[in-house]
Amino acid sequence: MDLLIKSLVGFGVGTLIGMTGVGGGVLLLPILIFGLGVPPIRAVGSDALFNFLTKIGASIVHLRKGTVRRKVVLALAVGSVPGSYLGVSFLVHLRNVYGNGVNKFITIAVGFLLICIPTFLFFQKKIEDRAADTAVKPLTAKSFVGMSVLGLIAGFLVGITSVGSGSIVMMMLLLFFSFQPKVMVGTDIVHALILTGVTSLLHFRMHNVDTHLVGALLIGSVPGGLLGSYLSTRVPVPWLRRILCAVLLATGARMLMA
Repeated sequence: MDLLIKSLVGFGVGTLIGMTGVGGGVLLLPILIFGLGVPPIRAVGSDALFNFLTKIGASIVHLRKGTVRRKVVLALAVGSVPGSYLGVSFLVHLRNVYGNGVNKFITIAVGFLLICIPTFLFFQKKIEDRAADTAVKPLTAKSFVGMSVLGLIAGFLVGITSVGSGSIVMMMLLLFFSFQPKVMVGTDIVHALILTGVTSLLHFRMHNVDTHLVGALLIGSVPGGLLGSYLSTRVPVPWLRRILCAVLLATGARMLMA
């Protein structure tokens, strides 16, 4: 029965991802913490591994299609990999000093991101339209450093929450560098694969990953993602996306007040 419940959660999350394109971390983590009662620090590590495994297929497709700006991925990873290490190390330090008090910190941090990310998603289309009208600029030394700094910030946040490996980076690049959306998707996914891979490995070494939970979630998420992709052309996705963002905002507010 426990396996069935977790697989159904994975199926639901996979379906919503396929339908709306909203990231897996922002959808799954609150369910793990509030719905399944997983301790926040273990939920973060398990969520990171889940996100890594679910991005492998899409990353391969984008690399084969040539829709990845590899220098941008490198620039981001230069910052995000050490940022993730700092984030996970910070959690370990908090756990050593405050014990289970680290879970309260994670809950607050996740609540903050659950307010920021859906707010961005509400305006993502307008930002993408503006970026689409911007000419593609070559990657300079200055922009490389800027992207690395953004990667450092994103990596730290993902290290402590597992949320936003794709959405936070996408938001930052669209706001500060105005890349064309079609270029951003593949680049963002491949970088997220690297970031979640490093983050999940770090959490695994700290015994923060429940592999049985991740396996059960994947059993449901794979068919769920296929169903969601099929339904995305048959349901009013913009309205569903807005409702989902509203629910995430409410969840984030609740986590901040918990």
